[in-house]
Amino acid sequence: MESLYGEDCNTYIFFEMHIGQRIRSELEKQGKTVVWFASELSCHRTNVYKIFSKSYIDTHDLMRISKILDYDFFQEYSALLKKDK
Repeated sequence: MESLYGEDCNTYIFFEMHIGQRIRSELEKQGKTVVWFASELSCHRTNVYKIFSKSYIDTHDLMRISKILDYDFFQEYSALLKKDK
């Protein structure tokens, strides 16, 4: 698991999901292509592959992606927070 903070910090946030892989999975589940996704994001498809490789992502970018794919990726993070309680 990946920690947001260093080893010497008392507070740890662990991520059990790789957001880039989740985005790719949802895109494939919907039957959408990388070319379509790049067009919706107004970027080159090589940038889409960079998104797929990211284990974390800016919230603004995740909001745009959530709207484009009509899927709430934030609820997956919320579910992880509830699971850890």
